[in-house]
Amino acid sequence: MSFQATAFAFLFPGNAMTNSILATAYISIFPNLLLYFVPPDINTGSLNVLVSFAVGGLLGDVFLHLLPHAFLGEHTDENAVVVIDNQKNVLIGLGIFVGLFFFFFMDKMMRVFNGGSGHSHDHQHAEEKQHVEPTATSTAVKEKQAESVHQRNKQVVEQIKTEVKRQEGIKLSAYLNLLADFTHNMTDGLAMAASFYASPAVGATTAVAVFFHEIPHEVGDYAILIQSGFSKQKAMMAQFTTAIGAFLGTIIGIMIEESSLSNKDADEKAGITDVVGLMGTDLRWGDLVIPFAAGGFMYIATVGVIPELLEVTGNIKKDRKQAITEFFAMFVGLGLMLFIAWNDIPA
Repeated sequence: MSFQATAFAFLFPGNAMTNSILATAYISIFPNLLLYFVPPDINTGSLNVLVSFAVGGLLGDVFLHLLPHAFLGEHTDENAVVVIDNQKNVLIGLGIFVGLFFFFFMDKMMRVFNGGSGHSHDHQHAEEKQHVEPTATSTAVKEKQAESVHQRNKQVVEQIKTEVKRQEGIKLSAYLNLLADFTHNMTDGLAMAASFYASPAVGATTAVAVFFHEIPHEVGDYAILIQSGFSKQKAMMAQFTTAIGAFLGTIIGIMIEESSLSNKDADEKAGITDVVGLMGTDLRWGDLVIPFAAGGFMYIATVGVIPELLEVTGNIKKDRKQAITEFFAMFVGLGLMLFIAWNDIPA
């Protein structure tokens, strides 16, 4: 038995249900515990290198594990014949789009709500002043001094109002980010359940990819919370709270998969071999969880993360060095997924 198979067997010793919950615990607890050792003002360049590695692993999992399984399934027999069903492939493709669109919808709504409250500006102008001929020089000077003090006080009040609104916007952005993180973690949980019910190989590799993605993701969210005024302890507790979403997603995924399996077993016991699934194909609802997760991961990696990696400082020498490091880290992440895929443990 190879080292890879031994390691996966040690980490995931149970059935699909047990392994799904174990994997969710791994990807939820350990990355959050690492936050205790992470400085709130972590260097952006270092974080981007971690993010690049995670993107390579996440996209590697999508293209080398999830999508091949979604379209072809798992076959231990090298001479297995795969029957091409065009309608089935269309539904799988639709499932991928739904996963991608779901995250686009969530992302768009978060930006809409955040923009509505977090970017309000005060455009009130000072009232025009009436010029009245002074009856005495001393009176005019006093009036001007009083008006000057009044204007300064008014400016201070306006600045305080603007700062309060800005702080409220930052707080709202932090809470919306936590909500998005909760939803993201639910998708991770769904992916854990669907992957382990597909096969130990797909489950283990998905767990590895998501684990490495969660580390920079949690660090980034942690930094956002700190910048929004959260204490270190409160920021860590908030991150642990969002981990509930992963377990909730896993439970939902297990329920979907168990329901599909029970229906399949009931059909086999009844002697029904020609089972018609969704829209005349042999697909069941549980079979669409992996395509949905793949679409979500594609959006997270390409739209949610890569645009941040495209940002530059304007210093050509520094940016070139950073780019080379990020490219290397991304290919290391992809290479890890390729190695695992090439030496898949038996299903």
